[in-house]
Amino acid sequence: MPETWATSGLDLHLEVGGTRVRAGLEGALRDAVRTGRLAAGARLPSSRSLAADLGIARNTVADAYAQLVAEGWLVARRGSGTRVSERAPELAADPTPTAEEAAGPRYSLRPGVPDLSGFPRSAWMTASRRAIRAAPFDSLGYGDPRGRPELRRALAGYLARARGVRTSPERLVVCSGFTQGLALLCEVLRARGARELAVEAFGLPWHRELAERAGLELCPLPVDAEGARTDELRDAGAVLLTPAHQFPRGMALAPERRVDAIEWATRSAGLLIEDDYDGEFRYDRQPVGALQALAPEQVVYAGTASKTLAPGLRLGWLALPAALVDEVASAKARADSHSATLDQLTLAELLESGAYDRHVRRSRLAYRRRRDRLVEALHRQAPEVRVTGIAAGLHALVELPAGQMEAQVVARAEKRGLALEGLGAYAFEGHEAEHAPSLVVGYGTPADHEFTAAVARLTASIADGGRASLE
Repeated sequence: MPETWATSGLDLHLEVGGTRVRAGLEGALRDAVRTGRLAAGARLPSSRSLAADLGIARNTVADAYAQLVAEGWLVARRGSGTRVSERAPELAADPTPTAEEAAGPRYSLRPGVPDLSGFPRSAWMTASRRAIRAAPFDSLGYGDPRGRPELRRALAGYLARARGVRTSPERLVVCSGFTQGLALLCEVLRARGARELAVEAFGLPWHRELAERAGLELCPLPVDAEGARTDELRDAGAVLLTPAHQFPRGMALAPERRVDAIEWATRSAGLLIEDDYDGEFRYDRQPVGALQALAPEQVVYAGTASKTLAPGLRLGWLALPAALVDEVASAKARADSHSATLDQLTLAELLESGAYDRHVRRSRLAYRRRRDRLVEALHRQAPEVRVTGIAAGLHALVELPAGQMEAQVVARAEKRGLALEGLGAYAFEGHEAEHAPSLVVGYGTPADHEFTAAVARLTASIADGGRASLE
């Protein structure tokens, strides 16, 4: 079969300018090597292929290659074609960071990430094969922006059983993680005329940024030992809460405040957004049921696979009041049409087969054991600290001893190769002083083989501060 543009092998984008074709080709190739678009050792197309792609004579390409070989830009060897010289001038750009600089601290106890080494690869691959075999051809096309019906059916059953959510497949919208879900909700709220979003005074900064970018003004709710002060809800059009496990301080929203929030939403026609980011991981008692079950027409329930499986999947879901389904689905369609189909089908298979439940139970046990090891190590090596927020989730709040500051402990840990975060990083501006200096310790983050070393660096970084205060 003769070589054509469609079957000629390697693609190479070149802009050949000027009236002198060979000189223009040589210049374009030199520029591609000089700027790094063609890396050292990269193989070039054959002279026949490149000539056909560019619409020029093959001899012109062969002569240009020969000239650049003579200059040392290219090398040509019989049987291996023409390649960029290993000695070609390197791109003069920003200095390349060392491997250590690029990797950052070796260990991490930052919150918000599960143990990625615990991702159920075998179960996921098995579910993926089954899902692909069973998938209808049209499932690989553009589909319903709400998500695949297989996943929405599986989620409706799972959420009702495991989290007490009252919903149906028709009211679920699958999105690219909670971040996208919140962005869609903020867009819809603003289009409906909402001006304000109430948020907990301690929470993820980028969630607040999403709301502000959508044009919503933020109203911070103080957080105390019983959770967000829902009794201070006023005229905001909506409120974002983490009622099952406040992030990052770790308490569950007190029962009377759950009732306050529902009454506010019913009375004011406001919307309550429930971020159930780690609701499956409860250790010391039965899981706290979803707030959404109390008022499905006033509460949006937001869940995610980011903590149970991995954030890289970008799979989340919204259980919506009936009045919001069409508007959120339209916003999703405008954003990216729909989430990745094959991952949705795989998750649906995991849920339907029971493999998801089995993975969650194994993970819950593993994280509880880690929590216990963390608490034991802190009590043994740094007995003056106070550890709270440990009844659920993947992180603990470690209140520092008197006289120690978050930034100092974080800096000492960084010198030991450990990444940490202080509670102040999550505070709404002006609310930093509402809690004693503390660390938000993500005990779910390290791989198993790194956990002991990471905790040892944590306790040493805290103990160093105590020794410094005595000197």
